[in-house]
Amino acid sequence: MNIVKILFYSLLIMYISGCAKNNLPNDFVFLTDVVPTIIENVRYSTDKNFLGRPIVGYTSDRIICTRATAEKLKAVSQDFAKQGYKIVVYDGYRPQRSVDEFIKWSKVIGDQDAKSYYYPTIDKKNVFKLGYVAEKSGHTRGSTLDLTIIKDDQKLKPIVYSKRKLLNGEEIPFLNDNTVDMGSSFDLFHEVSHHDNKLIEEKYLERRNILRNTMKKHGFTDYHEEWWHYTLENEPYPDTYFNFIVK
Repeated sequence: MNIVKILFYSLLIMYISGCAKNNLPNDFVFLTDVVPTIIENVRYSTDKNFLGRPIVGYTSDRIICTRATAEKLKAVSQDFAKQGYKIVVYDGYRPQRSVDEFIKWSKVIGDQDAKSYYYPTIDKKNVFKLGYVAEKSGHTRGSTLDLTIIKDDQKLKPIVYSKRKLLNGEEIPFLNDNTVDMGSSFDLFHEVSHHDNKLIEEKYLERRNILRNTMKKHGFTDYHEEWWHYTLENEPYPDTYFNFIVK
């Protein structure tokens, strides 16, 4: 066997071993393997989410996404570092089986353990119709992220629950984890979570725009209904919905 064949088979074995170790499809990565400065806070692997329990398909507290997404977010992270922030990611790739659990949950009217924290003003059967959850989620294609920012001299803290009054006098729940205050907390199903709205003070809109402008600068598109939701432009799998478990 000549040296070229030996080298080829050695590289092939290394590639196969790496895939087996990571247990990920080709072109998918653990985000912190590409961007070590990212702070992960995988809410769906815990009970800190709108179902109030760990979600089927999440058996790890690591963020997975396509390699293309991770590489773009690396540039975003470097940009935010210059601005004095780090990125906190709540969710990345989401298995279809997780989305299917959301659908089942929406049909069980009595299952409302987390209503007061995440959807106090809406009927849970309408979460899909209102656009807060999708039956076919961009997350399942591997190039969508839920994220925010935190000052680089701060750390995540356990969630502290409080009430917040909006400009129209309405009160909403606020779940403070010590990230930059955007006027409403992650995964709140409410108009105040829409990126541009008239329910919050200008300072919160300015902070949301710091996030949005930086993400868009590096090739991500925003989602009107959720200030934390971004998808890679020209994503590599625009029509593929994956179902492998996050582990």
